[in-house]
Amino acid sequence: MKNHFILTPFFLDQPLPGLNSLAEPGWSLNKPILPKGTPQSRMSLLHEVIANEVAEAVKGGKRPVSIAGDCCTTIGVVAGLQRAGINPFVIWFDGHGDFNTWETTPSGFLGGMALSILAGLGEQTMPENVGLQSVPEEMIILTDGRNLDPQERYLIKVSKVKHLTNVAELFEYPLPELPLYIHVDADIINPIDAPAMGYAAPGGPRASELENVFSFLAGTGQITAVSMCTWTPELDVDKQSETVSMQLLQVLLAS
Repeated sequence: MKNHFILTPFFLDQPLPGLNSLAEPGWSLNKPILPKGTPQSRMSLLHEVIANEVAEAVKGGKRPVSIAGDCCTTIGVVAGLQRAGINPFVIWFDGHGDFNTWETTPSGFLGGMALSILAGLGEQTMPENVGLQSVPEEMIILTDGRNLDPQERYLIKVSKVKHLTNVAELFEYPLPELPLYIHVDADIINPIDAPAMGYAAPGGPRASELENVFSFLAGTGQITAVSMCTWTPELDVDKQSETVSMQLLQVLLAS
């Protein structure tokens, strides 16, 4: 399948110029000058562009691939899939849970709420801004999620989200015969292989383990969209984290 790449060089509502060099000919560059406003309103402008790009790509027979500096851009990806008539099954690879709400977060970090927002929990300002319908919890797999805040852990436990703590469990998991949307936060990669992460979580799967799982998922032929939340460019002096992350992304896109 032909892929359509969308690069959003932002971390939440702040420009992340270190990602600009990733852009290749034919990629869409989502790089507007954002007006003043709340972080949610500014981010929603980015999400709207992503949603339009995703919808147009799908309607044109292409697979959208979103690359950005934070996980909240997944709001735009899913909104775009829904606009194209696709309600995907979501597989979320992350060293964290991203399942906090304003009531549970110890840090107030919006990026740590991305998955819960998709599932309809907590503040819904950004989904409402792009017309996103919540993804049913039973349509979500969180895999790894090794670094969880205490209340976040409880929220995941009582939810219908399937939490697979070992990525290898996906080999045996009975995936539904539905379009798959795969989101990868690069901080899922063990820091031995990709250390340049702003929120590094010790341990986790090695790049070789993820390569095997990604190859398996690509082989299903069901991957309809992919997104990646990147490494932290200013920490990636030797480009090791970029190289490893982008190689893994290509494995996912091999089908």
